[in-house]
Amino acid sequence: MTELERNERYNQYVEAKIAKTHAWPSLFNAFWIGGLICVIGQLFNDMLIAVFPTLQTESAWSYTLIFIIFIASFLTGLGVFDKIAVHAGAGTIIPITGFSNSIVSPAMEFRNEGIVFGMCAKMFVIAGPVIVFGTVASTIVGLIYLFI
Repeated sequence: MTELERNERYNQYVEAKIAKTHAWPSLFNAFWIGGLICVIGQLFNDMLIAVFPTLQTESAWSYTLIFIIFIASFLTGLGVFDKIAVHAGAGTIIPITGFSNSIVSPAMEFRNEGIVFGMCAKMFVIAGPVIVFGTVASTIVGLIYLFI
């Protein structure tokens, strides 16, 4: 068997085993579930401003983000967020809820290794590179902006 035949057979095997996705239902679910997350955040923000009229807008948004991160972390801990994410796809990954999930999930997975070497050490396995890249990229762009 030549290498070309072997590669072709392997590609056929992979094609037969790969899960088939339906693009339009997936896009629709991502759109409405992601939108629902945003609507919940907006409603919480509006309620904060209605209950505390002297609260500044920036502070209200900070509290709203804390609320959304907490809810996503709590639902991840209960195992509910992953079930929602199966149907929503990118609708739960794109907002800040996805970032919260990417920190809590590894912490939950490695909790049996202890607090320090399990949860704390593994918490940023997925989100850590994103934080580092974002910090480095924003610093480079800021320096370019400063000198140009």
